[in-house]
Order: sequence, then structure tokens, then C-alpha cells
Amino acid sequence: MTTFLIGFMGSGKTTIAQLLATDFVDMDQVIVNRIGMPISTFFEMSGEVAFREIESQVLEELSKSDGVIATGGGVVTSDDNRRILSESEAEIIYLKSDFDTLYQQISDDTTNVRPLFVDKSREELQVLFETRAPLYEAIATQVIKTSGKTPKEIVKEIRR
Repeated sequence: MTTFLIGFMGSGKTTIAQLLATDFVDMDQVIVNRIGMPISTFFEMSGEVAFREIESQVLEELSKSDGVIATGGGVVTSDDNRRILSESEAEIIYLKSDFDTLYQQISDDTTNVRPLFVDKSREELQVLFETRAPLYEAIATQVIKTSGKTPKEIVKEIRR
């Protein structure tokens, strides 16, 4: 069985994936390995469209595997990706949080540089968040509200 974790940047997808399975897959790391550079560098050199094409290829491959997969926050922006996720027999868990909490978590994370966070104002990020939220909701098989919960509490809720 495959489980995809989806949600906006900063929602804790990788953290939760690590707690759910020791052999989890981080899609962003798979992409970094494939392109041979940080995603932020690839964004600067090749742009978001090129990144999304690679992301779709990786998602298609991972949709045929088993295990827990942490996706990138923008995976739902592509019609193809939403189709791949919806047509898979995977569980798709949306880690849902409010924008203010996510913004604070992204701001506090100095180890994970997110290209869209660096390039956009808070207002632009909020618009991005509001645009993506219904896309996450539409394909999720389970929605977990994460605001005010610890990672362990979230994992416990997922496993119920």
C-alpha cells in the first residue's frame, strides 16, 4: 500500500513521513538526486515549469511503489499530478494547517530553503496557499488538521 502525504510547504510532510516509516521516500530528495543540484538552484536556472515536469515523472514512478511518500507542496498544481494521485490506489493524506502557522514554520526553518518562499511576499504566499488548499482537499482520501498538534499526535491520528 502506498501513502502519499500532501500539503502546503511547512506542513510537516517529511517529518510525519519519517515517523510513519523508517524507509519513507521524500519526493524532493529523489528530485534533488535526479537533477544533481538543490531544487532552489534548479528553479533559478531552469524555472518552475521545468521543475514541475521532473516532479511529474518522479510522481508517476513513485505511484507504482509501496510505502510512505512525502510529496512537495506544489505537487497538486499540475493536472497530470492530480490525475496520477487520484488514479493511484494510494491513501492520500492532506496535512492541513492554517496559513499563519505554516508561514511561521517556514520562516523558522533555516535548513530547508524553499524557492517560492524566498521569491514571494507573505501576501503572495497566502494567495498561493488559498489557491492550493481546494486542490489538496479534492484529492485527499484523509484530511488531518495539524494546527496545534505535535508530530506524534498527528501520526497517532493517521494510524487510527
